[in-house]
Formats: sequence, C-alpha cells, structure tokens
Amino acid sequence: MSSNPDPAIPEVQPVLLDRDHSILAFNERVLDWAHRREVPLLERLRYLCIVSSNLDEFFEVRAAPHLQAYQSGDLKGLTSVRSFTALSEEAHTLVERQYSLYNDSLTPAFAKAGIEIVSHAERTLAQKRWVREYFEREVRPLLIPVGLDPAHPFPQVANKSLNFIVRLGGKDAFGRENEIAIVKVPRVVPRLIRMPARVSGKRTLLVSLSSVIRAHLASLFPGRDVGQFSQFRVTRHSDLAVDEDDVRNLRTALRRGLERRHYGQAVRLEVSAGCSEFLSAFLLRQFNLPDAALYRVHGPVNLVRLQQLIELVDAPRLLFAPYLASMPKRLASGQSVFEQLRQGDILIHQPFQSFDAVLSFLREAVNDPQVLAIKQTIYRTGSDAQLLDLLREAVRRGKEVTAVVELKARFDEEANINWAESLESVGAQVVYGVVGLKTHAKMLLVTRREGRALVRYAHLSTGNYNPRTARLYTDVSHLTADPELTADVDHVFLHLASHSKLPVLKHLLLAPFQLQRKLIARVVQLGEAAATGAETRIVLKMNSLTDEALILALINAGRRGVHIDLIVRSACTLPPQIPGITHNIRVRSIVGRFLEHSRVFYFRQGAEETLYLSSADWMNRNMLRRIELVWPVNDPVLRQRIVDECLLAYLHDSRDAWELAADGSYSRVRPADGSGGNSAQDALMARYAARGTKEGRWT
Repeated sequence: MSSNPDPAIPEVQPVLLDRDHSILAFNERVLDWAHRREVPLLERLRYLCIVSSNLDEFFEVRAAPHLQAYQSGDLKGLTSVRSFTALSEEAHTLVERQYSLYNDSLTPAFAKAGIEIVSHAERTLAQKRWVREYFEREVRPLLIPVGLDPAHPFPQVANKSLNFIVRLGGKDAFGRENEIAIVKVPRVVPRLIRMPARVSGKRTLLVSLSSVIRAHLASLFPGRDVGQFSQFRVTRHSDLAVDEDDVRNLRTALRRGLERRHYGQAVRLEVSAGCSEFLSAFLLRQFNLPDAALYRVHGPVNLVRLQQLIELVDAPRLLFAPYLASMPKRLASGQSVFEQLRQGDILIHQPFQSFDAVLSFLREAVNDPQVLAIKQTIYRTGSDAQLLDLLREAVRRGKEVTAVVELKARFDEEANINWAESLESVGAQVVYGVVGLKTHAKMLLVTRREGRALVRYAHLSTGNYNPRTARLYTDVSHLTADPELTADVDHVFLHLASHSKLPVLKHLLLAPFQLQRKLIARVVQLGEAAATGAETRIVLKMNSLTDEALILALINAGRRGVHIDLIVRSACTLPPQIPGITHNIRVRSIVGRFLEHSRVFYFRQGAEETLYLSSADWMNRNMLRRIELVWPVNDPVLRQRIVDECLLAYLHDSRDAWELAADGSYSRVRPADGSGGNSAQDALMARYAARGTKEGRWT
C-alpha cells in the first residue's frame, strides 16, 4: 500500500466512530454465536443470555446521558435527541433479534431435545395441579399485591426486578374503584422451576415463575375482576457517583450508594408484547420515560434468568466438550516456585493454562517462613474465597500483608468492601489507592529473606485475581524475580499506600502519570522512522480503543507508512481503511468460546522489537483516571511466544474473527477455501489441554 513519506505531512483526524454504537455492534457479534447451529444448544442459550446481560449493563451505565439529552431537547453534542433516537433504534433491533432467535430457533430445538418451558395453556391437568401446589406453597406467601390509591402510591420498583401490573374491575373491600395494582416478585424465588418426573414423564419440563404467577393472578385479588395485565421490568441508571473529596469514609459512602443504586433514574421499560396501550402508557408516565424507551418482548422480560435452565438440565451433550487447563511446564510439581523463578521468568496463558499456578505461587508464599511480606491489588476477585483465605492465613502466620482494594470496581463494590473488612479484621493493612483514581493494575509482590538479602518476586497480569473468570477469560500472567522490575512494583505499592512521590521507574509505565505520553511517543517515533523508509510494524491487542489522542497518533503513524494491525474485542472508534488516511490500519475483533481479555502491545522498527503486557485498554479513563500498569517482556523466547500465541494466531484466525469497515460495520471473516476456518482459541486449547474435565465458558 502507498503512503506519504513526508514526515511533515499535516495531522488529520477523521470523524471517529461512535463508542456506544460500537458496544452494541460487539453484542451483535456475540449474538452470532447463539445463531450458530454447530454450537451446542445450551451454549447457544448461554450466548443469548450473555447479550442480555451486556445490554442490561449498557443501559445501566451508558443510556442516562442520551435519555436526559432527549428529554431536554438537546440537538447538538455527543448526547442529543439524535443520539438517543439512533441508539434506541439499534437497541430495539438487537432485542427483536434476540427474541426472534429464542422463539423461532432455540425453543423448537430444545423441544426436539426433550426440553420445554411449558406455558399454562399447554399443561396437563396433573401439571396444573402441581403448579398450583407449588404456587400456594412457595410463591403466594411472598407476594403482597399493592392496590394504588392516594394512600398507596406507585411502589418503589427495584432495578431489573420482575413485577406485574394488573388492571382490575369492580370495587375493592372499601367500595372504591381503584383499578391498578402492582405485584412485586421477590428475587429469592427461582425464575425457572423444573417439574418432577411424576408429571413430566421422560421429558425435561420446566415452568417459568412469571407463568406460575400469571396463572394465579386472579386468586391474589378475590372479589375483583382481573382484566388487563402484564409482567414488566425497569432498568435504572446504576453507575455510582461518590465525591471522594467530600466524604470522610469512602467505604461508608459507597455502602450508602449501593443501597440507592437499585432505585436510580429509570432508563428502560420492558413489558410483555401483549401489554395493553393503557398499561404501558401508565408505566411510562410513572417512570417518566418516552415511548422509545419501551421494549415489548415476546417472552420473559429477563432473558438473563434463562441461564438457570443450563443448570437445571443434565445434558452434557448439549454443552461444549469439557476443557482442563494444564499447568505451565516451567512450574514443575514438587519444586519451589521461588527456585524456578530464579532460573527465569514464567508466563501463564490463561485459560489455556491454569490460574492454579498463580494460586500455587501465593500459597507457597503464605506457607514459607522466609517470606516476610505480601502485597496485592484487589479489583475484581469475585466471591471465591481462596485468595481471601490465603491472605488471611498469611496475616495469622505473622507476615506483613498489604491489600490495595479498589472499592469502586463497578458492580463489584459490595464484594470488595466485604474483602476489605474481612482482611482488616485479622490485622492486614488495607488501603484504597489514590483519591479520584481507580486502581486497575493487577500485581502481587512477595518479599522473601534469602540469607542476608531480601529478594522480591512478583506476579503481574492483564486480568483480575478471580479464579472463576480466569477459567473463562484469556489473559497473560507474568511471574518474575527480575530485581529491577520487582523494585518498580515495590515503588508503585509504596506510592499507593503512602501517596509519596513516585520515583523514576526503570521498566514499568504507569497511568495516569506517563503512560499515555509514552505510548504516543512510541507511536510517533515509528511514524517518523517509517517516513524515512524504515520497516515498521505495530500490532495491538486490547478490549477497547477509544482514546482520541492515541487514535490520532495511530492514524498519523499509519499515514507515514507504519503498518498497523489492531485486535480490539469490543468498542473501537478508529475507522480503518479510509483511503489516504487510515489505509495502513486494519482492525479485527475476535469473539470465541472464551472472552478475549489480554492486552498486548507490539512495536517493531527494523530488527528492533519491543513488546508490552498491560492492565490497560487504550481508553481515556484508563490513561488519565486509573492506576494502570504496562510492563515489558524482555526475554526473547517469552516475547516470541506471546507474539505467536496472542498476536499472530489471532491475525490468522478465520473462524471467530470479524473485520471492521470504515463505516463502523463488521463482517465475519470467511476462509478462502470454504472450510470451517482456523480458530486461535481452538489451537491454543489443543496445545495446552490437560487430561480430565473442567468447564470453560464466559458470561
């Protein structure tokens, strides 16, 4: 491809793609897996549920500014009447595709496999009796219908909860004609119930909770005529906003915020497709929503809860073949991890290799009497207690344990608060990072006495310390005893705990201090080299690319002749393949069995190459409002391994890859020979699989 060799060519910036539309486009790619007939049936349902879960988060986090702009009549800016209308149309189309797939494809396929969610009209008399008994025993005692009148206004309805609205005829016990009632469904009741064999025979028959309640609504209003009714669900803005400069105790403020999160601004209303205009209009008024925020669905209002079906059905043939990750060969069983790290760095490519290797490192540190101190960041650890128990045990064994806990990790705030309180209760030093910045870096540092010296060992990762997601997300863990790199890590921990001035780091790049500037400088340097005729290459793998300064640097480097490949899983606002502007830039997205999560940055000028691993995506928030780490992989053997496994394999993927066009649309890559194509994830699974069975999926 031709390029302008003049290093002084003026910088240009084309109109960037819209981030929110790019997020919705990612979910279209995920939904494609639910359409694939070669994917096992229960896994197709899982992908359908993943899209619904992603859409919930999209509305909870991204929708409010567009809705507010629409309601105030704003006509200009990134959030406006136009942006709300466009996103609403796209979201409605995606939801319609979901329910069409569920009703027209998945439901008949499940029926053919002997699995059905049976509606009230389809139930036999014996099944109806069983459902009635279940309702009376398990459901009715938890329901409190609320008739609306001046003394009983519309009740508070929690975010994403299941509810019924009912229009009643006749008069209540006091002779009044209040016609609207609300039935809130408790979250503690399972949304799917499997019927016993005595009424289901040899088939796997289930009933939905909404169907159970719908069949017995009349019994909740004795003496009244139940006319129109519908299930409904409201989604609310759920991004916590806490002014850290104005609170004395961040943990207490966040706990109070969590209590309010369930009742934030309404941004979406879902109702049954058959909901009357009268009831839907009534609900829209109650939640102060425009017509475009109403979603009429042909099925359950919360597809996410259909994941329960996967757990209720015992059908391994309808799932992916189990996968057992192997342990890294460099971590030989029965040998000290510390001894092996003194021989060289170790990489763990998760989930193809097991996260248990990281747990083994921490476990040995906890049990080793020569280990004096353990420091760890905690961002998303989930509910798994292994790491927490190990850190608590380290305290009990007299080690100095410091945990940098990020309380503001979205939707994990409560779990992290509980972690912090549990660690503090046994005497660990818990700190919450830097005011105004999320600590997103993933690092673990162990200090060990060896003779007269104190030696450090570190674990750095592109992903979280979460044993569950480590089986579902692709990430790279890096174990090292490099004295300069571990000294840098120690400086970062000291900075986070004491807020002292950060010394000059020898190897680490740290946001928000110099990461964005250093990355831009590296890209510009390659652009200048390319303009003089040097052979240059940039390959970047990340989850999202939306930072305008970095995008501008990439665009201008590409115009000067740098060949750039971007592997961006989700949102990407850089428009590639624009003639004369981004013609040297290609963007592809990989959506596979595992969730792509690793961040790898590769730069080459002539024979000189550098490769970094990172906790950071190229987003403005990661560069300027978070504590993020980028670190080099200097061992040439390990560096080549990452190039082969994380970059080249994905650039040659012809089964799970999608290519981005200049207009923001994605097209699925098809192999030229008409075969099924090559999958990078499948190849890595084949390379690293161990014997045995273990689940491997992402949600």
